Amino acid sequence: MGKLSISDLDLRGKRVFTRVDFNVPIEGGRITDDTRIEASLPSIRYVLEKGGRLILASHLGRPKGKPEPKYSLKPVAARLTELLGKQVAFAPDCVGPEVEKMVSSLRDGDALLLENLRFHAEEEKNEPAFARQLAALCDVYVNDAFGTAHRAHASTVGITKFVKQAAAGFLMQKELEALSHALTKAEKPYVAIVGGAKISDKIELIENLLNIATTILIGGAMAYTFFRANGLETGKSLVEVEKIDLAKELLAKASQKKVPIELPVDHVVAPGLDSTDSQVTPVDRTPADRMGLDIGPETVRRYSEIVRRAKTIVWNGPMGVFEKPQFAEGTFAIARAVAESNAFSIVGGGDSAAAVAQSGVESKITHISTGGGATLEFLSGRKLPGVEVLTEK
Repeated sequence: MGKLSISDLDLRGKRVFTRVDFNVPIEGGRITDDTRIEASLPSIRYVLEKGGRLILASHLGRPKGKPEPKYSLKPVAARLTELLGKQVAFAPDCVGPEVEKMVSSLRDGDALLLENLRFHAEEEKNEPAFARQLAALCDVYVNDAFGTAHRAHASTVGITKFVKQAAAGFLMQKELEALSHALTKAEKPYVAIVGGAKISDKIELIENLLNIATTILIGGAMAYTFFRANGLETGKSLVEVEKIDLAKELLAKASQKKVPIELPVDHVVAPGLDSTDSQVTPVDRTPADRMGLDIGPETVRRYSEIVRRAKTIVWNGPMGVFEKPQFAEGTFAIARAVAESNAFSIVGGGDSAAAVAQSGVESKITHISTGGGATLEFLSGRKLPGVEVLTEK
């Protein structure tokens, strides 16, 4: 990785500011999915065991730069206390005299969670004065929030200018190692599965994958922009009309590089998202009054066959509207095929990770990323600001 790791630091008696990703779903004060909290436990436990004084910082949701009770991290402090079997104190803010006082009263092996960083507009603006206030709380800085590494915010980038050492936590390391493997050391056949709604979100990803993958399988609503590029009628399906020419270019590039971009051959269509009246049709016979909402059984069969032969699989984006049970089978079937392959498999965060969890095959995937946007940018070949600023070894 070339960057300083948490295991390179001397932590005893040090105030360790650790940026984590606790952006978890909370309903009625209850956390409904604590995957991200669990993922950060190795770094948290390590700091506490080594006698560090742990200061945890995260954002939650999108409060518009001011305090909003529903976005408070207080329930997270309670959940952490349960998971660690020791008290995690909670600060009512992330900067200011009261927080400074709480930090100065920490002893070796104590933990304190700060209130939501985004209760201050300066966090997302990466304001130096705010970053300096955060840095004043600590002796060393650890970034374990891979999910926010693509954002140049005060707690991910700004703070590093005012600390002596900025290191990667264990989760950050694990993510970077797995994703780097997919870009540089991957065995062939290399199958990329790209889904989701918009081709515009995945242009760079597809372009980068054309340099390393053996085959690219397309699903989700973005397939319909490709169909239009091929001159097919798509009924009421979602199409990015302004991206049809771009889809043509991507298909031409793929053909030039001899990397097939496979498109669905059949699909599940319905009059709308909430309709129970669905049918399977070939993609070249889409009824004018219907929209495509999932890949069909023949596509599942073809894609699954390609997936099962793969040695490396990268999956980013669902095959259909899997949130609706009647349009989930395509995505779940592909998840099962990925699980049944003996490939080194990476599932990019967000919707794809949720789909894998729902299909119950999580344990059979090599690496499920905790970062949606960060994973996408890394696999697209971009540098992540939150990683670039960490101290070189």
